[in-house]
Order: sequence, then structure tokens, then C-alpha cells
Amino acid sequence: MIRAGCLVAVLAIAGCARPADPVAAPVPLRNPTAPVASQADVTAARLQGDWIVVQGAGIAPGTVVRGTADGLTVQGVEYILTAPGRLSNADGRLWVHWLDIGDRTAAVGDPDGGRVWIMDREAGSSPDRLRAAREILDWYGYDLRRLAGLGNGMGS
Repeated sequence: MIRAGCLVAVLAIAGCARPADPVAAPVPLRNPTAPVASQADVTAARLQGDWIVVQGAGIAPGTVVRGTADGLTVQGVEYILTAPGRLSNADGRLWVHWLDIGDRTAAVGDPDGGRVWIMDREAGSSPDRLRAAREILDWYGYDLRRLAGLGNGMGS
């Protein structure tokens, strides 16, 4: 009888304890129900050379991205072009969602929502190209409020 009484007391005290906080799952940068595509005419030749991230989430603005003969090198990690506008490696994939006709500004993202950025050949981008890149990323479901920028006035 005493043991049963102790058990009731322990259960009563345990019932008063504050429940553990739930573990917050990372929120992806892209709504997975939105349509998503890569630009069909993006080649390694069009990406070749140095780019500067002007706005990004999951990658710092100012980061230099290098276009190579095979794809892109991002923060020391090489992504190989596997299809037009689509790059991958063992760790993940990146899609070029938009590249302007002059190969000066590109919108790149992980279609699973891990990171997204707008890169330009210079530290700044024309307002028109930046606006076009943001519109494409918005259409593909990326959360533009989470983009940090280099102070270009386009919602950093």
C-alpha cells in the first residue's frame, strides 16, 4: 500500500513537470509545393568565370563562386553540370533557375530548399536583372525575406 502511494505521488509530481520543448526542424528556404525548374540553355561555358553572391540565404553575400569547365565551385566544393542548368555532387544539387541573356546575373538554388542566391559578375547588379532574378525565385517558392544582401536596395 505504501508503494502504491509512493507511485501515485511520483506520477503526480511528474505530471506537474513542464514538458520538454519540441526540437525545431529547420524550415526550408523553398516551399516544396511550388513549381521548380532549371533554365534549359545554361551550359558550363555560360557559367565560366568568377561570380559574386549579391543576395543569398544559406550562403553569405560577397562569397565568390567560380564557374569552371565542368560546372561551379561553391565554397571550395565542386558541383558538376549534369544537365542544362542542373549541377550536383555527392552532397547535393544546385539548379540555375535563371541566367540573363548576357550571362551577367544568375539565380541559383537548391531545389530542396537548403540554400539560394543571386550572383553577378560584379559586386552589384543592375536593378532590372536583380528584380528579374527575385521574381523567378519567388515564383519557384523561395522565401525572399530570408535573403541577405550587399546593400543593393532590393530587400536585403
